[in-house]
Amino acid sequence: MSGQRLGTIVGLELTQRTRSVAWYVLLGVFAVLLAIVTGLSFLAWGSADRPGGAIYSTIVYITLLLVVLVSPTLSGNAINGDRDAATLAPVQVTLATTLEILIGKFLAAWVTGLAFVAVSVPFLVLATLGGGGAPATITVSLLVLVFEVGIISAIGVALSGILSRPLFSVATTYLVVAALVVGTLIAFALVGMTMRSEVTSHYRSIEYEQYSGDSFPCMPGETPSDEYPCDDDIEVRCGPWQTSTYDQPRFDQVWWLLAANPFVILADATPTQYDEYGNPNDLFGQIKFGVRAAQQPPELEQRWDDCAPPLEDERPTPAEVIEQSTPSWFVGMTLQLLLAAGLMWWAWARTRTPAGRLPAGTRIA
Repeated sequence: MSGQRLGTIVGLELTQRTRSVAWYVLLGVFAVLLAIVTGLSFLAWGSADRPGGAIYSTIVYITLLLVVLVSPTLSGNAINGDRDAATLAPVQVTLATTLEILIGKFLAAWVTGLAFVAVSVPFLVLATLGGGGAPATITVSLLVLVFEVGIISAIGVALSGILSRPLFSVATTYLVVAALVVGTLIAFALVGMTMRSEVTSHYRSIEYEQYSGDSFPCMPGETPSDEYPCDDDIEVRCGPWQTSTYDQPRFDQVWWLLAANPFVILADATPTQYDEYGNPNDLFGQIKFGVRAAQQPPELEQRWDDCAPPLEDERPTPAEVIEQSTPSWFVGMTLQLLLAAGLMWWAWARTRTPAGRLPAGTRIA
């Protein structure tokens, strides 16, 4: 692989993409949307103790969302679009190899997607100046954002080499990206609801109807006071134990379906910031806590006794749940890399020359 030929292909691709006025209009619209989101974020999170982290994470997520919506259009016709325009064959007869063409178009699409990330930098700096988080949070979140832009670009370029029609390849790229973003959530919800376990609940209550007048006994663990007047001499009468059963969805068995979701990867890989009570103070931590909490198995044997002294609340804080659970971001990144690499290999097999067989109606030159 020649770096000079690769640079030439990337340069030609970027020249073609930036020559149109529509490209700059698109960047301007992108900047306007981010400005609106930034302003609304400052208004929405301004009353928080440390609003910078929430504002920063909101801008990063909106940037990823807009890139997800735009990148398939920019990369989904990179190869078959040139084939239809009769500009691919002249490049194929040069010294440039099929792999160099694919990699060059992928890098150009990646750089094009990163241009939208560059537009968001001033707004991210503004959020950072407002207390947007620790350096590790900022660094990791931006690296994951760059990685996700590259994955989407690779999928789009690969599908443009696999499929012969530009419109079909762009639509298929959107479907693949939608499967990662929305499909994983739907699969998690539906499969989790179908996998159920029976929960047995035992409950015993106090028979209040057996007490008359204004006198009532002190509850377990309660002492008479002006605020809670009660009578220690009256015996607490408990009803019989009642048992009921119900089905509980087992999301803890299907949480891994969310591993390949770009938004989950971004949250799970980014270091979490907590407040004094152990609660996340940005969107990264809140989404991470939701995914990690889904890993916790439900209690299949529950016991509620009003006649026993109340137990202290032993529920773990979000910080404890996150620390005691399993991260999945590296699994999601690996799955995405395998998907992108497999599609790129397939595109190389369909694009290499001389071609043994091409779809009917495919333009050569």
